[in-house]
Amino acid sequence: QVRLVESGGGLVQPGGSLGLSCEASGATSRGTTVAWFRQLPGKEREFVAGISWSGGTRNYADSVKGRFTISRNNAKTTVYLQMGSLKPEDTAVYYCAVRGFGMGTHPDEYDYWGQGTQVTVSQ
Repeated sequence: QVRLVESGGGLVQPGGSLGLSCEASGATSRGTTVAWFRQLPGKEREFVAGISWSGGTRNYADSVKGRFTISRNNAKTTVYLQMGSLKPEDTAVYYCAVRGFGMGTHPDEYDYWGQGTQVTVSQ
């Protein structure tokens, strides 16, 4: 069983920056991909960014390219999402998720999920 805990959400003004963390514990195995998704009430979860086990492959949604950066620590226990130039449309609950080998962008491809952290971009 894998347990994921997100942290770092909050309120930020448009144009500002915010960093999220996803700490993984439990039976994380070599080769897992970790991704960030976000969700607004009544809408489907959408892919934001993903990173491979080695960190060598990173994938971003077009809406966040150039503004968000995903990374993971050397111990492979924590994945970060650094968000910059934030816009009101980035407001959502952000979730991290884990799957086996391979980069996926659909929520159904991921096996484990955190509880989510709220990000609000507003004046």
